[in-house]
Amino acid sequence: MPESTHYDVIVIGSGAGGGTLVHRLAPSGRRVLLLERGGYLPRERDNWDSTAVFVRGDYRAPEFWFDKHGDRFPPEVNYYVGGNTKFYGAALFRLRPQDFGEVRHHGGVSPAWPLSYDDLEPYYTEAERLYLVHGRRGEDPAEGPASAEYAHPPVRHEPRIQQLSDDLEKLGLRPFHLPIGVNLDQDAEGKAVHTSVCIRCDRVDGFPCLVNGKSDAQVICVDPALAHDNVELITHAHVQRLETDGTGRTVTGVVTTLGDGSTATFTADIVVVACGAVNSAVLLLRSANDRHPNGLANGSDVVGRHYMRHNNLALMAVSRQPNPTRFQKTLAVHDWYFGADDWDHPLGGIQMLGKSDAEQIKGEAPRWAGAGLAPKMPFETMAHHAVDFWLCAEDLPDPANRVTLDGDGGIHLTLDEKNNIEPLNRLRHKLQGMLDHLGMHPHLLDHSLYLHKMMPIGATAHQAGTVRFGTDPATSALDTDCKAHELDNLYVVDTSFFPSVGAVNPSLTAIANALRVGDHIIERLGGPLGGHLEEGRLGGRLSGGPGGAP
Repeated sequence: MPESTHYDVIVIGSGAGGGTLVHRLAPSGRRVLLLERGGYLPRERDNWDSTAVFVRGDYRAPEFWFDKHGDRFPPEVNYYVGGNTKFYGAALFRLRPQDFGEVRHHGGVSPAWPLSYDDLEPYYTEAERLYLVHGRRGEDPAEGPASAEYAHPPVRHEPRIQQLSDDLEKLGLRPFHLPIGVNLDQDAEGKAVHTSVCIRCDRVDGFPCLVNGKSDAQVICVDPALAHDNVELITHAHVQRLETDGTGRTVTGVVTTLGDGSTATFTADIVVVACGAVNSAVLLLRSANDRHPNGLANGSDVVGRHYMRHNNLALMAVSRQPNPTRFQKTLAVHDWYFGADDWDHPLGGIQMLGKSDAEQIKGEAPRWAGAGLAPKMPFETMAHHAVDFWLCAEDLPDPANRVTLDGDGGIHLTLDEKNNIEPLNRLRHKLQGMLDHLGMHPHLLDHSLYLHKMMPIGATAHQAGTVRFGTDPATSALDTDCKAHELDNLYVVDTSFFPSVGAVNPSLTAIANALRVGDHIIERLGGPLGGHLEEGRLGGRLSGGPGGAP
């Protein structure tokens, strides 16, 4: 336990939002406490083992939520320093400028944000530099303007993926290098790497990285922030509720169960929630009191509502030629992001996934057999020919898609899984129709094991929207600075604040927004102690930190 339990800022959660915010605050000299529900993820050989990660789900949180029918399901959540970024694929896209405005979809309307793309653009640029994003401007046909080039060149396609890119261009499409956050600039001894890909990063997608080569929040932000004496981290600290003063306007206590089972209450001038869209809503709902009978920041009754998680499909094709690619996640297609010749509404995007291996295919085989799609070749051979795709279409905010608690504190997630599903079906049809021209066999296989789940509701990797921000307290929980309308010192900086989610991975937007809110908080606290903040804007070097050796 720290000697004093009062801080300038307490941040709850160390993922893309919380970890980045702490990194921004660290050079200010302000006293910051980071509370993380889990510990450091063990660095061990199982980090790169498909059976451990995907088949057994060894790193997934051992908990269950309930669907709208009251049936239990295992959510795809991980409680570690770095949050779910320990397992994300590090695809770091900006939302498109149009995504910040109202967009009409086949299934309804995607609402406008209270900020514009231009408001967030400088922070996108900083976020890309901080998280070592490799990419190339001008290739993505749907991208918005940028104030700077990527600091790192794109990861070059390996031969089979380069052939795929060439074949897509022959079909009249504009494939591009996927923007990805990895450290490919130097090897373990600090020597320059000039090959197309760093061999230690071949397992970035869905795996934790044994050698800290992936740009996750622990490696990029939390560990460097802890080098500052004013930043403290307590792991295995599960925040149970937030207490307020008698007026209900100020959070006065962060009640936390510690790893030894004891309870501690921490206080701060500012409290920031960044637990993930589901768990942030849960914490606010669980913190109901006389002044906030429906939960903190919930006078508008939007907390827990408008849950979104993208309409996603992980699919595997089988190449007629071998695909010996090690690092496959280098290519994406956005030609149909806002529509197609045969469809007036947005479809979304296609990008590459990490390469399937024999153990993943073996784990999927029983389900494929039930659908009449059993592999007709040995698992090892099929893996050598596998080409993996991720299809992403926009899920629309629906107030009926929501997070609630039962009388025992159980988490219930109500979800209409067919919300705006037609764009995803059309994306799959377009990919399927191209396979013959792309040197593939004509069938696509659902790669559900990649999602750590056996039912669609459990795929919570892109969760967003449960504590939305806006200008009207009657329809939003947070203002444009992500401060609760109804409380003076409570902020939320994970993807909960999204009013819509677009059709690209949400992590970079959460990171950029955390930098933006961090600047606001520092200004609110009176600026950095000593007047120096440039170090916080120059971060992004990898460090070992408390993660320890393998």
